[in-house]
Amino acid sequence: MGPQHPSTHGVLRLVLDLEGETVTKARVVIGYLHTGIEKNVEYRNWTQGTTFVTRMDYLAPLYNEAGYCMAVEKLLGIEVPQRAQTIRLMVMEINRIASHLVGLATGGMELGALTGMTNGFRERELCLDVLEEITGLRMNHAYIRPGGVAQDLPPGAVESVREWLAVMPERLAGYHELLTGQPIWQRRLKDVGYLDVTGCVALGITGPILRAAGLPWDLRKVEPYLGYETYDFEVPTADTCDAWGRYLVRMAEMHESLKIVAQALDRLEPGPVMVEDRKIAWPAQLSLGADGMGNSLEHVRHIMGTSMEALIHHFKLVTEGFRVPAGQVYVPVESPRGELGYHVVSDGGTRPFRVHVRDPSFVNLQATAAMSEGGMIADVIAAIASIDPVMGGVDR
Repeated sequence: MGPQHPSTHGVLRLVLDLEGETVTKARVVIGYLHTGIEKNVEYRNWTQGTTFVTRMDYLAPLYNEAGYCMAVEKLLGIEVPQRAQTIRLMVMEINRIASHLVGLATGGMELGALTGMTNGFRERELCLDVLEEITGLRMNHAYIRPGGVAQDLPPGAVESVREWLAVMPERLAGYHELLTGQPIWQRRLKDVGYLDVTGCVALGITGPILRAAGLPWDLRKVEPYLGYETYDFEVPTADTCDAWGRYLVRMAEMHESLKIVAQALDRLEPGPVMVEDRKIAWPAQLSLGADGMGNSLEHVRHIMGTSMEALIHHFKLVTEGFRVPAGQVYVPVESPRGELGYHVVSDGGTRPFRVHVRDPSFVNLQATAAMSEGGMIADVIAAIASIDPVMGGVDR
């Protein structure tokens, strides 16, 4: 099955042994999307790495950026300004909803619930509109940078997020009306793709799959970062260990993310969005100009007209980048698919010595055989959909 089958979530190949319609053996073949991102990052400076890692799990780009930048910041030993932390947290939770909506939409399409697909992408568009207004791009944002974020919230962004918050609860409730009570939807998901806590732990499975097996393991609660410990939200779980539970967990998580975004908006205090250290803060002064996003006119005037030293510094910072003290760190974040961890090694230079990523889709795909063998070929589709893998992250 695959690697160009419409229900393999990207270029994933499944080698299935069948007896009639029953799957006796399932193997996963990956690597068709291989981008070499981890290796490429070693040939770019620390800031340029952001534009590479954001393209791994392309449905959750902001999580890749956050994990990578938090690892770089840990090596640098710097603290990101509070406003930048709050903005990061807010855009990541909006991104979580957008990602879950795609998981729901593609799963719906594969199981024949076509309206689930069109509605899922419709609501995701609302999320992407907000992210585009804040970051300038719909996806692959490169908005979170070492030391903070690329630029402050543009005028009107807070109002746009509030409008989005007002619309989304009703839209999400529509999925329960459309799908949750639907007998066909229930029969396609219940008791399909079974994997209990023991199986999850043995395979290193995290995210909604693990929580749908009843274990409330969420890094935002267990190992908090960006101040998550100060936010009021629940970790949804289910006890069904199947595709049905994973669907319900993701639905509930979207509601929790809306709560977090609302709290983040209320906490936004005026202040800098990038560290003060001019040796790290690059690009120096971004603004939304006539040409889209570039350095502010004041900064261009400063480096081109008044200070030769500033021009030299700007040139060195942009071409070479800053140095990061030698060492290695591992920083995990809770992506929509589970534990996304960055193991970053520096040899003291202006480029990473090594960036290795623990991508949750890659680890979670191991569950395919355990979920599928002994079931029907139609249930393989539902099982893969419930894993919600993104091949960009798997083949990075």
